[in-house]
This record gives sequence, C-alpha cells and structure tokens, in this order.
Amino acid sequence: MDPTLSVLLLSWAWRPEIMLTLGVAAALHLAGRRRLKQRGSTHLASPWRSLTYLTGLAILWVALMSPIDVLSGQFFYMHMIQHLMLVMIAPPLLLIADPMPIMLWGLPSVLRLEVGRWLKPGAGFRRVLRSLTTPGLVWLYTVVALVAWHEPIAYNATLESELIHDLEHLTFFGSAMLFWWHVVGAAPHIHRRLSRGVRIGYALSVVPATALTGIAISFSGKPIYRHYTTVPRLGKMTVMQDQMLGGVLMWIPGSMMYIIAALVLIARLIQAEDQRVPVPAEAATKAPSLEGDAVPGGAFEEPA
Repeated sequence: MDPTLSVLLLSWAWRPEIMLTLGVAAALHLAGRRRLKQRGSTHLASPWRSLTYLTGLAILWVALMSPIDVLSGQFFYMHMIQHLMLVMIAPPLLLIADPMPIMLWGLPSVLRLEVGRWLKPGAGFRRVLRSLTTPGLVWLYTVVALVAWHEPIAYNATLESELIHDLEHLTFFGSAMLFWWHVVGAAPHIHRRLSRGVRIGYALSVVPATALTGIAISFSGKPIYRHYTTVPRLGKMTVMQDQMLGGVLMWIPGSMMYIIAALVLIARLIQAEDQRVPVPAEAATKAPSLEGDAVPGGAFEEPA
C-alpha cells in the first residue's frame, strides 16, 4: 500500500479522553436544546445554533484524532493546519452558537443552580474569572501563546513529548476561546460590554502577530525546526518547501480569519445604522436621548 494512503486510512487516534470530552459537550448541548424547546424557547433552541456548535465540535475531533495529528509530526504545514482548526475555526463556531445558556439547561437542576451561584454578581468565582479574563489580558495570552510555542526549542519539545503537545493544544484552544468570547460577545456576560467598533479593532489587533510570525517562518533561509530534518518524509516535499508553506498558511489564512470576523462586525454595524428608528424632529428636540438604539445584528451581537 502507498505510504501516504496508509497514513490517511490507518492513522486515526481514538483517544478516550478527547472522545469523552467532546461527547459530553455534545450531549449537554442536545439535552439543553430539548429542554428549551419544551419550555418554548425557540430562539436559543434554534437549529442553526446546534448545527454551528456541533460543527465546531466535529472540527475539534478532526483536528485532534484524524491523520492530521499524525502527519503534523512529519510536516510542518500539517501542524499549521491543525493549529488553524484549533484557534481560528472551531472556537468562533462554538461561540457563535452562544452555547453556555443551552448547556446549562442540559445539566441536572442541582448543578445548574450551583453554576448560577458561581456566576451571579458578587460571587467570588465570578470576580476571579472577571479579573483573569479582561480583554487586555486575553489579548496577551493569545499573542504570547502564538509566539512562544513557535520558538524552536518549545516547538521541537511539542513534537517529542505527547504531554507537551497536549499542553500546547490546550493553550492554543483555551486562549482562542477566551479571545473569540470577547469578539463574539457570547455568554457569560461578566465584563463590560464591548461596542462593535471596539470588537472590530480587537479582532484585527492579533493580525500583526500572526502575520509577522508567518512571514518570518516563510522567508527563513534555513530550517527552523530541527525535528522535521530528522523524520522520514512522505512524498517529494522538502523541509524548506514544507516550512515555507506552513508559514504562508499562518500568515494568510490565519490572518484572514480575524479580518473576516472584523468584516462581519462592520457589516452588522452598518446594518444596525440602517435599521436605526428615525425620530421626528419635534420628538428629538423634546427628548434627544430617545433616539433609536441599534437593532441587534445576529451572531456577532451580544444577546439581550
């Protein structure tokens, strides 16, 4: 059998801890959706939310247990594809569905009430979570994770130790979930609401770090990561071609995901302005503060 075909057909990692985590996440969502439908909450229980959320879980499953994970140890560009899925595709899909309220309804009532106590205003857990997940700190977590894990010593360590590799994935995915949480505006709403304009700038603020890292890798004149010079390679792609392609993937598609998010927010901002309720001149002079508020714009707008 052709070696490449063999890898594609046989290199599926059935990791119980990942399967259990994704399975529980899916089960809680579906149980919560069923209960919300029974209570008549069609907005949260809408099919598009479930489709978006379950698609995000499926992308995580493919990124972590398909041949992509195995091939990432042989090709740098495959590792970059895996990182794109973990950082720039799965998190926004999961959060656009605003999954937390739905998953809370999937919990037993005792646990649901307990989580509610943790997150209620004034609760200690809420205060700690709020202080550790401010937009500025989350931006720092995201950029540091991106730059630090692509440092040659750290990167080579991820490919030589499964534990460190898992830590890298958790760091990437965790910081990405926090970052996209602020961009999307999903629950829980424990921070001061960011305006659409601020979220546009926030989404774009990561582009320089992503693009510059990708450019530095693409235009390096020598192999950066020793690991890829020591492993057998499938096909005819050289180490330098592989490295250049991986850098380009980080530079262009990686940057485009944040730009697309900003464009969606800009479109929502324009739509909200177009839908602003006009106020008659007489009413405006009597009560200028009653000018119409922007109509919620959908997935990238904070729930009411």
